[in-house]
Amino acid sequence: MSAQTLPAWDSRLPDDALEASSEDVPAPADQITVDLAEDGIVEVTLPPNTVVRSPEARAAAAAVRMFADGRRLPLLLRVTGVLSVTDDARLTYSNSVVVSACALLGESPVDRVIAHFLLRAKPGSLPGRFFTSEAEARDWLREHHRES
Repeated sequence: MSAQTLPAWDSRLPDDALEASSEDVPAPADQITVDLAEDGIVEVTLPPNTVVRSPEARAAAAAVRMFADGRRLPLLLRVTGVLSVTDDARLTYSNSVVVSACALLGESPVDRVIAHFLLRAKPGSLPGRFFTSEAEARDWLREHHRES
């Protein structure tokens, strides 16, 4: 299935956010992408050098639900280079009812911290783990998807 590209977060900032100094606002975001891979794993890529906020999280969650089409699917969430994720965005990701397991993929210690921030939203409710290897993440997702 083809990827869905979601609008960048900065295109939907509230009017009062424009008053913030340029130092307070991260560089303009690329775009969040959501795709369903041939192996049945939903892939969400968060853009590097951005703060992921609730509107982007809700849009990504809606795209994941569309791909799931009533099924529970494994999710690979790429967090490489993300500056931070707001509490509201974290809750949006953690409240997904269509995800059977979530592997978070990153490269750096900062990516690991962000992944663990996302994973602790609802401990024990959804199998989740941080990986630095995409192959290992996919293997883990396939195993956990079979168990659900």
